[in-house]
Amino acid sequence: MKTDIHPQYQNVVFLDTSTGFKFLGGSTSTSSETIEWEDGNTYPLLKVEISSDSHPFYTGKQKLADAGGRIDKFKKKYNLD
Repeated sequence: MKTDIHPQYQNVVFLDTSTGFKFLGGSTSTSSETIEWEDGNTYPLLKVEISSDSHPFYTGKQKLADAGGRIDKFKKKYNLD
């Protein structure tokens, strides 16, 4: 395997900006922002808009909408039923 061509894999803290939930995980992404974690170490901080704390699938607030097919929408729009 070639050396020095792969990005460095490191521990980072992910911050869900919609809920404030933080968790420690691994990533090859880097950030200029850092945060001190519960273990006393400093890690890069990556801000994400959605995580398992705010995603509707994981929170149980998922909406299931019956959108109907394209033909049904067309028929409804032009009263062809």
